[in-house]
Amino acid sequence: MNAMIENLGLTAAMTPVMDLLAKGGVVVGLLLVVSVLALTIVIAKLWQFWIAGVGRHRKAEQAVAFWRVGKRDQAYRIVVTDRSPVSDVLAHAMRGLMKPQVPEKRVREDVERVCFTHLADLRSYLRALDMIAQIAPLLGLFGTVLGMIGAFQAMADAGSQVDPSTLAGGIWVALLTTAVGLAVAIPASVMLSLFEGRIEREQGAMEKIVTELFTGAVTSIATQTEEAEQVGTQPRFEVVHDAP
Repeated sequence: MNAMIENLGLTAAMTPVMDLLAKGGVVVGLLLVVSVLALTIVIAKLWQFWIAGVGRHRKAEQAVAFWRVGKRDQAYRIVVTDRSPVSDVLAHAMRGLMKPQVPEKRVREDVERVCFTHLADLRSYLRALDMIAQIAPLLGLFGTVLGMIGAFQAMADAGSQVDPSTLAGGIWVALLTTAVGLAVAIPASVMLSLFEGRIEREQGAMEKIVTELFTGAVTSIATQTEEAEQVGTQPRFEVVHDAP
């Protein structure tokens, strides 16, 4: 009995989809497949960004504060235990700067390589999402053109006995594919823009924090005092030079 109820519920849920396929034809079927692919990519990217800790920079900033007051070992321990891309880049930079025998140029090259790897990983599958956002409206338009051809062909076959309701129904079905194409393309385009914006902000955070680590720029007295209070040491008003 329960299985029968579940089957009836599944059938009721699938009825609108089957009606859409019956009216829209092959083009709507292709658009539904494309929509499933787009949804899969969006869910996978959201999961990837959450697991990677994209946008969470507090520990990286805390590590830089420790580094500036001379607690390099403690700063390094913070970033190696964090899973965010920014912390991983900082870990490579700190590891190189704590080795006097390693030239700074080589350390910078290693940091650039790690940054490129993380950003490339974050950008994975975005090209496919972009392609879906561009192709879906074109597929919908293609279906509309085919539908209009069929509608006018039916009108030509009917000759002088054209039924306006039949023609209107054919045009309505033809426009259905355009609507489905836009329904797929618009969310895909929005999510693509959100992902790209998040990646750009992550790249900016990497560049900013790593630059602070390498340059050892002179900070104001108030800033150094605040950093020293956060790590529990006395303020040090001096320039932190690059490691040899």
